[in-house]
Amino acid sequence: MAARARSEERRAEILRAAFEVIAERGYRGASLGAVAERVGLTQQGLLHYFPTKEALLVAVLEARDQWDAVPRGEWRLDLLGSLVEYNAMRPGIVQTFSALLGESVTDGHPARAFFTKRYEAVRANFAAVLRAEYGDRLPGGLTPEAAAPLMVAAMDGLQYQWLLAPDAVDMPGAFRDFLRLLGTGEGSPGAGEGGDDLDLDQRPRRDEP
Repeated sequence: MAARARSEERRAEILRAAFEVIAERGYRGASLGAVAERVGLTQQGLLHYFPTKEALLVAVLEARDQWDAVPRGEWRLDLLGSLVEYNAMRPGIVQTFSALLGESVTDGHPARAFFTKRYEAVRANFAAVLRAEYGDRLPGGLTPEAAAPLMVAAMDGLQYQWLLAPDAVDMPGAFRDFLRLLGTGEGSPGAGEGGDDLDLDQRPRRDEP
């Protein structure tokens, strides 16, 4: 049992190092040797945990999603705003994710299938969140399914702008503004009949590494 715990701890350490190296060099420029050196292993030692660079990449992406995990069905519109605020406090992870996302659109990239499948799930989840908040039609007339890709685009697009100019782009504030556009324009999105604003300071529960 102790050996297994040490192995899991070592894997987590390698994943964190891989995040750092990919953020600095991009996936194409990152090497197993660079990751191994950062955690005090030989490249052969690293291969004991991750047999290929592609296997390490997929593990990095899966770990990133696990760290942000919220139990199915517990997402709400206000928690999406909280997630953007949380991301603004960890630029390294956002940078790594954004770098891999940009690279994944090229043919043959090992992360392409991961992101394609991931965005299918994200669009479906966002549509469910919007339907729970607004019903079958948003105030502007869009269906939740039509609005979901726009929400994804706003969230990821703001991340790129914020990474390039963090002093000029208020990522959490801009995303809150976008959520207001989805609503009635009177107060925060999702305000109830009494006009109470959503609490955007709530934080979704996460499983930290």
